[in-house]
Amino acid sequence: MRSDTLNLSGELTLRRATPGDLSGVLALLASAASWLNALGVRQWPANGFPAERIEPLIGDGVLYVLDAQSAEGTDLAGVMALDDNADAEFWMPGDRPEAALYVHKLAVNRAFSGIGVGEALLDWAGLRALAAGCRHVRLDCSKDNDRLQRYYLGQRFRHVRTVDLPHRASGALFERPAGVRGGFMPARLHDLTAYVPKQKALLSH
Repeated sequence: MRSDTLNLSGELTLRRATPGDLSGVLALLASAASWLNALGVRQWPANGFPAERIEPLIGDGVLYVLDAQSAEGTDLAGVMALDDNADAEFWMPGDRPEAALYVHKLAVNRAFSGIGVGEALLDWAGLRALAAGCRHVRLDCSKDNDRLQRYYLGQRFRHVRTVDLPHRASGALFERPAGVRGGFMPARLHDLTAYVPKQKALLSH
């Protein structure tokens, strides 16, 4: 499978976020946070994130947006950050934090739920981790969100452990091998992001 194309149910385009995307990204993250909080899940701040939390991700080139084209124009179908920033409160030296890339701020527009958007973004992250010479793609999610944890298990992530810190809502840690999950998804994701591999040796187990 080429690393610039993934299967989905219509053509979606993945690209790096630009400063012009900030308002749309903030709105999508706020909508996702509101939906989660309505379900009683304390994953993100109820009103979303302030701009100063998202602007550095755009500036560093690690925030990605997924555009969906329609006759009415372009909609923001999803957003995700991917970087090598392991949260030091969660990932310990024994976890070999340098052996993975880390997913943050993954959110899907509810209008596009159920068609494999999240799965495609996670598969893309796995391909990017593989290209970077990493063994794993990792993430953390709410300690209390059983539904989301089951979703990640269904995407072939392994539950590493749960870190219970009183000042953190997140703490359920997951990882899966770099590469794609496998299985059929009925659409296509076209990757417009440029990638320059880091000088990182492939790490052994």
